[in-house]
Parts: sequence; C-alpha cells; structure tokens
Amino acid sequence: MQSWSAPAVPVLPGRGPALRLYDTADRQVRPVSPGPTASMYVCGITPYDATHLGHAATYLVFDLIHRLWLDTGHQVNYVQNVTDVDDPLLERAERDGVQWQELAASQVELFGTDMTALRVLPPRDYVAATEAIAEVVELVEKMLAAGSAYIVDGDYPDIYFRADATEQFGYESGFDRATMLELFAERGGDPDRAGKADPLDALLWRAARPGEPSWPSPFGAGRPGWHVECAAIALSRIGSGIDIQGGGSDLVFPHHEFSAAHAESLTGERRFARHYVHAGMIGWDGHKMSKSRGNLVLVSKLRAAGTDPAAIRLGLLAGHYRSDRFWDDATLAAAEARLDRWRAATTLPAGPAADDVIARVRRYLADDLDTAKALAALDGWATDALEYGGHDAAAPRLVATAVDALLGVAL
Repeated sequence: MQSWSAPAVPVLPGRGPALRLYDTADRQVRPVSPGPTASMYVCGITPYDATHLGHAATYLVFDLIHRLWLDTGHQVNYVQNVTDVDDPLLERAERDGVQWQELAASQVELFGTDMTALRVLPPRDYVAATEAIAEVVELVEKMLAAGSAYIVDGDYPDIYFRADATEQFGYESGFDRATMLELFAERGGDPDRAGKADPLDALLWRAARPGEPSWPSPFGAGRPGWHVECAAIALSRIGSGIDIQGGGSDLVFPHHEFSAAHAESLTGERRFARHYVHAGMIGWDGHKMSKSRGNLVLVSKLRAAGTDPAAIRLGLLAGHYRSDRFWDDATLAAAEARLDRWRAATTLPAGPAADDVIARVRRYLADDLDTAKALAALDGWATDALEYGGHDAAAPRLVATAVDALLGVAL
C-alpha cells in the first residue's frame, strides 16, 4: 500500500544525545540502543472514521522518535499497518450502505492527507492487513504445529492462541488476571466464546461467516484476528528483536501483549521488542476522545476551518506524550500564539546565538521526549530575540531549521 508523501528533513550541524524512553514493560526510562538501522513498528488505524486528535498525538510521538534517530545518524526501518478488515469497519460499512473496501480506502486516503499536513514522516513499509493474509496464514500454521494454537470445534471452527503459550505472558502490561479479563472484554476480546480452553485465549483466525469477507487457507476460509496481523507484518518486514513497538496506551493490553506473545511463541525470544512505547490519551470536555462517545476533534475539520497544522502539532506537543490530557480552545489558542512568536523571531535579520538553545532542545527531547521543556527553551530564545535582539545573523535561520528537523514544525 502506498504511504503518504514525506516532508524534507533538514540536517542540523552536530549530533544530539542518545535517546532514552520509558519502557512500558520495565516501568522505567532507559536508553534506546539501536544499531545503524533503528527499527520501529507502530500500530496503524482501523479505517472506519476520520483522524482525530488522539490518533494525531500518537503518531506525533513516533514521528519525534523517527526524527531524533535521524538526528543521531541512524537509518530508520519504520513499519506501520492498517487494519483494513475488522468488525468495526464491517459494521460501519453496513450501517452506511457502502462497500467495506470503499470505506477503508476513503479513510486511509484521508488519514494520509492529515499526516501529510501534520508533516509526519511516513513509514518505510505501510501494510494493509488484507495485503498480509499469506503471512498471517503462515504464522497460524506454525502456531498450530507448535501447539500454541488450537481449533475450536463447532459450526465455525475458529483458531485461538493459548495465552499460556509463553511463560512470560503478561510481562508487557504487568496486569493481573482480573484486569486482563476486564480489558479483554472491553477491547475486542471474546472471553465468553464457548469451546475456548481459557477465556483469555485470543482469536487468530475467524472462520468464514455468511456475508463476511474471507480468504482461503489450509485450515478453512476465514480472516485474521487483530493481534496476529501485527505480529505477521512486523516479523515479515523487520524480524524479531525490533527496537520499538508502539501505539496508544489503550493498546498495551490486549493488543500489544498478544502480538508480542504470538511472535515470541515462534521465535523463542524473551521479548518481541526491546522497548514498548505508548502514548497517552487525548480528551475533550472531560472525557477520553472516542468514536463511541461522539466527542472527536477531527484533524480534517480543524484544517478545513483554517487552523494551521503547525499549530495543531504544537498544541499536541505542549503536554508530555505519556500523560492523558485534554484538548480545548485555550490549548489551540496558546499553540497559535506560540507559532506566531516563533515565526516572528526566526524572520528577524539577527538574533541571540542558537547553539545553546538547540543543544538544550536536543537534550530535552532525548530525555523521554520532554517536549514541554523543549518548547519552553525555544520560547525563551524567541522572547530574547523579539525583546532584546541579537547580533548573530545566522541564528534565526538555524533555530528555524532545528524546529523543523526535531519538532517537525515549519516556520
């Protein structure tokens, strides 16, 4: 599948410090230590509705990581999926009286347009679930052969993954069984499915039902489960031992826990990813932003109303990526004012020296993406430039280049 177009990323003089990030599984901030090519798998959208600010905030996190890796001299193998066949998509298509393929294609296109406007660097491989059926079938065959999966007897012989197939299952989330069962039921699981060996066992292959899309396989026609899709795409495009698996915090369990376990049950490795990185949720009007609640703030609607995408980006970067936080009119107004000040300061004929502020921005971002401190440092430089001036003619353009390269904001 074709990803969106890539913005140019300017190269800054020098190199930033090595990146440190909070790891969900280890519950601490620790160094990220990739080789010459850093690898990252980030879960993509289920394309049944438009991009909201929660989506945007998540993908900005991994865009920052991508940019910081480039700044430290790494190549980046970034892979992202699109879950273009799943129950929510099929249900929305039926409700709206459109073909599910048509709905998926339109929303993938809109998502790409939003990502382009926000200047998010695209993945190297952008893979739809429907493009990875062969890889999923191969994985399911291997798990059946290894005994980590089984077929449920009945009219619809679905295939399930054994939650106890790996000894370390549960290490990523750290949740107890009661919490797992609660979240499993809330987030797409089917704990009450008759015939399962354990309520926590996760669907690998959904046997074909009347009126549902399906693909042939050695174990009967059907379609992939949610978690195995990501395991198959990540293993085929990156391999085991990826540097970062990432997404929103609502994916920690069950999605990321199971996709990691699927891969680990076949590779025998203790950890699917060296780092598990998750972004906090964005809320509006005191609640989590979600389609079911109907309180979405859509990137496309903000853009259509004339909002500068750079201001959207700055508004989302004003809070720490791991924190759950709220968006409101004041957040956007503050971001627009900040953008105006930065643009005014970086178009001056001269300004204060830029080396110190760029070094601090690099240091703050490398420390678990502390965007609040990075933005504050740039605010200070802009205030000095606007109120007191400076004698360095190269500084305004150099600061603008740094803001573009590291934060993805074009001034």
